Amino acid sequence: MDKPDAPARVVWHTTESGDGNAAFDSVARYLIQKGAEPHILYDPVTDRIGQFGSFAESARALRNDGSIRTNRVGKACIQIEVLARAGKPFTSYWKPGPNFKKLMAAIRSWGIPDVFPMGALAAKYGDPNAKRTRDTWLTKGGHYGHCNIPGNDHWDPGKIDTKALFAAAPKAASAPAGTGKTTTVKKTVPAFPGRGYFRPGASNKYVTQLGQQLVKKGYGRFYKVGPGPKWGDADRKAVQAFQKAQGWAGSDADGYPGPTTWKRLFS
Repeated sequence: MDKPDAPARVVWHTTESGDGNAAFDSVARYLIQKGAEPHILYDPVTDRIGQFGSFAESARALRNDGSIRTNRVGKACIQIEVLARAGKPFTSYWKPGPNFKKLMAAIRSWGIPDVFPMGALAAKYGDPNAKRTRDTWLTKGGHYGHCNIPGNDHWDPGKIDTKALFAAAPKAASAPAGTGKTTTVKKTVPAFPGRGYFRPGASNKYVTQLGQQLVKKGYGRFYKVGPGPKWGDADRKAVQAFQKAQGWAGSDADGYPGPTTWKRLFS
C-alpha cells in the first residue's frame, strides 16, 4: 500500500451482470483475464464468496486519480465486486447468509467503521449527490461506493440500502428485553506459547489446541487420527495449507506456526 498510515476502507462495486454459479465463474475468469481483480467476489442471492488476494495488499478494481494510486490508499483498501447491477440495488432482493457475516467480520477486524464518509451513493450515472471529495477519500476510513472514488466515473453499486449492509451482520448480541443493555460478544485469542512447542518430537497440549482449531477452520482433511498432543506431519501440512490460504509463501508458509499464524488462526 502506498499510504498505509491512512485508515482502512472498503469499496463496493457491482459487476453489471446476473447472479448464480455460472455468472460467478464467468465473471471471476473475466476479472482475472482483464487483470482487474478485486479482493472479493460476492453473490448476494446464493451467498457464494470468492477471494482473489490478501486484504493487506492492493487490488486492481479502481482507476488512478492522477498520480494517486487509489487501489493503494489506506492500511487496507478492500474491493468488493457484487454480482448485481447498479440499476437494481442488490439490497432490495438479496439473501445475505453466513458468508456475508464472515465478510463483514473480516472488514471490521481492520478497524473499518460502519459508516459511509462520502454520504450518498449514486442513483444514476452522473448523480451530483454522490461526492468524490479527494480529501475525504485520503483521510477517512469506512465504506465507499465506486461512485465515490476520485478519478473514477462509474456509478455502481447504485442506490443500495447502506444500513441494510450493517444490519445483515450485527456487531453485538442484544441483552434480554427490558434490561436497557447491549452485550458485545468478544473473542479472545489465546497467547502464543512459543515456536518450540511445535517441532518434531514435541508433545504438549498446545499441539492439540492448534490441531483442534485447524479442524474448526476447515483443515481436518489432513488428520486421519487426532488431532493429538504429538506434533506430526499432519499438523505441519494443515498449518502450511492455512498459511498459503492467507497468501503467504516461502518461509512464511513453512508449516510451523509463529505468532502471526497463531493470531490469524484463532482470531
